[in-house]
Amino acid sequence: MTAFTLKGLEAPASISVDTWGMAHIRAETTRDGFFVQGFNAARDRLWQIDLWRKRGLGLLAADFGPGYLMQDRAARLFLYRGDMAPEWAAYGDDAEMICTAFAAGINAGIDQVLSGALPMPPEFTELGTKPARWSAEDVVRIRTHCLSRNAGSEMARAKVLSLADPDVDLLRQPLSPAVPKTEWQSTSTTALPDGALSVYDLATAPVTFSPQRLAATLDEAPLWSGVDARKTVHRAEPPMEGSNNWIVAPALTTSGRAIMASDPHRAHAAPSLRYMTHIKTPDLDLIGAGEPSSPGIMAGHNGQAAFSLTIFCADQEDLFVLETTPDGSAYRDGDSFAPLTRTEEVFAVKGEADQTLPLLFSHHGPVIFEDKARQMAVALRTVFTDAGTAPYMCSLKTMRSTTVAGFQKAAETWGAPSVNLIYADVAGDVCWQAAAYVPRRNGWRGLTPVAGDGQFKWDGYLTAADLPSTVNPDCGFVHSANEMNLPDSWDHTQFPVGFEWFEDGRADRVADVIAAKGASDIAANCALQTDTHSSLALRLVTLLPDSIPVPARALLRQWDGRADAGSAAALLFEVWLSSHLRPRLLELVAPDLSLRKYLQPGNIPTVVRLLEGAHPSLAARAGLAEDAARDAFLAQTLDQAWQDISSRFGENPDDWRWGDLHKGWFDHALTPVKPGFDVGPLAKSGNSTTVMLAHYDASDYRVTVGASVRMVVDVGAWDNSVWINAPGQSGLPQDPHYDDLAPVWAEGEYVPLLYSDAAVAEATQTRIELTPA
Repeated sequence: MTAFTLKGLEAPASISVDTWGMAHIRAETTRDGFFVQGFNAARDRLWQIDLWRKRGLGLLAADFGPGYLMQDRAARLFLYRGDMAPEWAAYGDDAEMICTAFAAGINAGIDQVLSGALPMPPEFTELGTKPARWSAEDVVRIRTHCLSRNAGSEMARAKVLSLADPDVDLLRQPLSPAVPKTEWQSTSTTALPDGALSVYDLATAPVTFSPQRLAATLDEAPLWSGVDARKTVHRAEPPMEGSNNWIVAPALTTSGRAIMASDPHRAHAAPSLRYMTHIKTPDLDLIGAGEPSSPGIMAGHNGQAAFSLTIFCADQEDLFVLETTPDGSAYRDGDSFAPLTRTEEVFAVKGEADQTLPLLFSHHGPVIFEDKARQMAVALRTVFTDAGTAPYMCSLKTMRSTTVAGFQKAAETWGAPSVNLIYADVAGDVCWQAAAYVPRRNGWRGLTPVAGDGQFKWDGYLTAADLPSTVNPDCGFVHSANEMNLPDSWDHTQFPVGFEWFEDGRADRVADVIAAKGASDIAANCALQTDTHSSLALRLVTLLPDSIPVPARALLRQWDGRADAGSAAALLFEVWLSSHLRPRLLELVAPDLSLRKYLQPGNIPTVVRLLEGAHPSLAARAGLAEDAARDAFLAQTLDQAWQDISSRFGENPDDWRWGDLHKGWFDHALTPVKPGFDVGPLAKSGNSTTVMLAHYDASDYRVTVGASVRMVVDVGAWDNSVWINAPGQSGLPQDPHYDDLAPVWAEGEYVPLLYSDAAVAEATQTRIELTPA
């Protein structure tokens, strides 16, 4: 047993860490429960949350030098700068109290680290820095880790439309529903340079390290402002993040209890983005997944109801092109010019004097690009600079709901990110609710940059009260996987919510399995969460002509469409699709690299539909309109894939394994400076279109995005529930729980989600006693 005396704790409390690294917190008041949650976050994840705070508040350069100054400036453009009263009110009557207690707990943990009572994370030692203290406002003012839509896509679409017709852009991003051709008339006629979004990309990029960046001089600071396709900040010279969730109602389960499944998909990293925790006080008993830098949980259960979320692909941002005065101090607004608000911000820089840099704001939002010579600028209007849009913070209300009505009411102030919320309780009720602040646009759909002269505006928001929901559906389940799930009756012209959804087949697969009663118990739901079947893959295989040599044709035609790590057919298919078929198709559609670079790597559903004949104009552009030409294209690219794999893995298909190429990997930000903190490689099943999403880049086939956290919850028989969080619960590389769950995760396995006092006591590995100072 370990004991700590903590300043700020009001009554004795404890933390029981179980066999799998889950921290079970016990406290005598709700306030102390969140205080201990903050302390525990500092105990287990201090380097991670300290870096996130400094990134979000624009404080990196003070620790790491001039190479981080531009990222600091970018981050401060998107801080919440408004009144705190409506901000706190959006998250609940006690939100300020909770965040104050949580921050105080973090600070208590920092005190223990600085005193030597808790270990100093090695990253601080390696870089010669120290953790900084938190305030309650820090928890909510930071917005740059929010998942929003869709500035980057607007920019790319404008580029494609300037070089080709709208159909070509479907290879980059399909639209659902389709939009009329008149929509493109709203696009700004001002051409934007490729770097127009670099400040926004920099603001939302994770922190990266390299010897060169850490050694940058003040003169070199402006050069460290580029962000590559993997969101790595580099010296200047499209996301797959989504989720699955579903609830099987009691009528379709063998136990007669509801079952909830949740697996959010985000970029893999060490430590994990998510953190599992259990908080028990006299007033609440919460267990599930959250982010270590925030109080509460966003997915899990409270002993009466289970809840979860996925991304609902509402479009919550727009690019506005401003016509500015010659001196850049004002921009056209109707028949006159409105002043740009200029704020001078002071930035501490390691080894240098403080630097003062300007931030510009329009009524549309922060100015992210200026070209005074052309008398233009670009502003980004985004929900997450408004009150009530700190990412996931409305969970402080939804996580304590115990009725459908209460859950839906709590969701009405859910601002960002836009989500599909699901809910199930011990009474047997289930619910799906779309929740977000969705801009009410006055006459355009938000798909391309538009003029910022006042003709295009936002007129308030749609909220969860306006968005669709389903309660106790006749089909017996609710589900979401980022698909277009607005009802057929939705008026997309009057209320344009979003048009860029995931059409990868995950949602249909989940629905088909549940409807066929294939998810009736915990084990079956785990199997569905880790399902590797791809209907899109099989649709492409059915197009193979008989002229293809027998070995390749037979291997794929006999394949069941499962991208299992041990599958030879999966290896052949994925290499064919990603290294040969898609690149060659894009070359045919866009011979000019100036266009092709915006389409890469090519949207898989659109590629499959094109080859099936659903996009005749694209097929004609590629020279594949005739069956013979298409068959020759398929045969040639598949033969190239066969030769490619033979050269890498030998000529005998019996020796081929998808997992020999497709590897799970959890990168640590410090690896370029101090190797040894990464976790991997791990042979990995799945692909970019399976329920068990395991998205990769064809350059190295390393899994970059997928579910690190998975949960399957037995609603009412809580100790039957299971979970996994990879690579592990701890953020301390020397801790056994840093990477102990990674092999379990890679195999698609789970560990118990223990909840009752007896189950927790039996599995406790370490007990930490906490007493007030």
